[in-house]
Parts: sequence; C-alpha cells; structure tokens
Amino acid sequence: MFKGLKTMREDIEVVFDQDPAARSYLEVILTYSGLHAIWSHRIAHWLWKKKFFFLARIISQISRFFTGVEIHPGAKIGQRFFIDHGMGVVIGETCEIGNNVTIYQGVTLGGTGKEKGKRHPTLEDNTLVATGAKVLGSITIGKNSKVGGGSVVLQDVPPNSTVVGIPGRVVIQDGVKVSRDLDHRNLPDPVADRFLKMEEKIQQLEEQLQAVRKENRQGSEYHGR
Repeated sequence: MFKGLKTMREDIEVVFDQDPAARSYLEVILTYSGLHAIWSHRIAHWLWKKKFFFLARIISQISRFFTGVEIHPGAKIGQRFFIDHGMGVVIGETCEIGNNVTIYQGVTLGGTGKEKGKRHPTLEDNTLVATGAKVLGSITIGKNSKVGGGSVVLQDVPPNSTVVGIPGRVVIQDGVKVSRDLDHRNLPDPVADRFLKMEEKIQQLEEQLQAVRKENRQGSEYHGR
C-alpha cells in the first residue's frame, strides 16, 4: 500500500518537473489525462499479473475511452513516467518502459506484424519520444536517448543518441548524455542533408558540363578557321 502511494506521488511530481503549465496538485490530479491513464494502467497491470486478464482489459478500455490513451495491461512501466498531452498514445502489450521516461501525444509504441513473444519496443531510462513518433517492433531505445517528432524508428537506438526521420536515423552525440529538454523545432534532418549534398553534386556536374561545352565550341571555332 505504501509503495503504491509513493508511486502515485512520484507520478504527480514528475508532472510538475516536466510541465510548466502545472499549477497545483488539485489541478494535476483532476485534469491531467496522461496521469489518469498511467494510474489506470497500474491497476490494470496488477490485475494482468494476477491473471485477471478480462477485467484488466476492461479497465484499460475504459481508460482509453476517457483519456484517449491506450495502454495494454501487459505493458511494463517504470517510475516517473510522464505522458504529455496524451491523446492518441498507443503502448503495446510487450512494451517495457524504464524510469524517467517522457512521451508526447500521438506516439505509438507498437509491433510490426503478427509475430509472437516480445514484439514491442523497450524504452530504457531517461528516454524521450516526441510528438507523433512511431517506435515499432522488438527494438530498444537506449538510455538518455531522444526520438524526434514524426520519426518512424524500426531499429535499435544506442544510448545517448537522437534519432530523427522516416525511417529513423541516429545522430550520435559523441557519447555525451543527451538532455531530456528536446527542442522540437531545431532537430537535425539527415534526409534534408542528403538532398543538399545531391544538389551540390549536381551543381558541380553542371559546371563541368558547361566547361566541356565551352572547350568543344572553342575547338570547333579553331578548326573552322
């Protein structure tokens, strides 16, 4: 009982740590749908472990109806988990989420097919998954890593990394711990960088072609004389 109350208090405190809009305990307890979804899941998960599968699913579906957050009761979630503006969040059955993890609205932690066993992602401690990102399959997002908004991640992400794009590409941070304060507006874009390099290469080829044409014209004029 004491452990449960301690966990609930930590769930409330992390809201104040992560959301500057939080003003009071009463406001957080009564109005934060992400917090309600987490608390409902903790009850459903306890029932799931006791093999009350049907009752656990009923609770998870009721929670989904009222909060817009769907967490399968089988998912394992650690301490100080924060869902910010949780509408549209989906967390699959075999997901494993560590401590101090933050996810934003529209995030999917899902599978890639009908495979059995571990088929959903593992998010290690201190990870952050930004708005609309999709993390799919039995992959691991390493400690202190970030997934940029709208990314689709299909492969493991090493610790202390940022992954962006479709499909997700890792931007290594030289082994330095990555801050959890993700700037959603200024993410590296490896796809845009690749297109920029292609444009530079095309420009070089066009300049070379112009030089060859100029030499050919000069050669033609010389022989014409």
